[in-house]
Amino acid sequence: MKEILREIGMISRCCATISDIEFKDINLSKGQYLYLVRIYENPGIIQDKVASMLKVDRSTAAKSIKKLVEDGLIKKEKDENNKKELKLYCTEKGEKLYPFLQREEEYSTQIMTENLTPDEIETTLKALYKMRVNIEKEWENIKKGFIRRY
Repeated sequence: MKEILREIGMISRCCATISDIEFKDINLSKGQYLYLVRIYENPGIIQDKVASMLKVDRSTAAKSIKKLVEDGLIKKEKDENNKKELKLYCTEKGEKLYPFLQREEEYSTQIMTENLTPDEIETTLKALYKMRVNIEKEWENIKKGFIRRY
């Protein structure tokens, strides 16, 4: 059973390394492209929602978002209904990167699923979804201060 987590970890690290190298020329690193894509796909999203989507803590999200703002790829706008919340949007510069990021994601997915049948892909996706839902419960509890009993 422990091989499942190890395999997922290796896949994740391979994808992260590939992306960090391929996105170096466009000044995106350490998963910043993930933020840019989520903000592009969810215009007006707030920082806490992005952090939750990506399963990172608020300070990690804040650092990445700050860098993307400094690089002119995203912008923050005050919410008219809640002045404390800042909505996030891609700038024109950020929007122009999205098609390239999408092509990379599609290509990586194609390479990863090479030699898998459509049924294997569907089964894998269903299993991964269930696994994510299961671990999200633990993630939420740990964030709230609960201690796991091994």
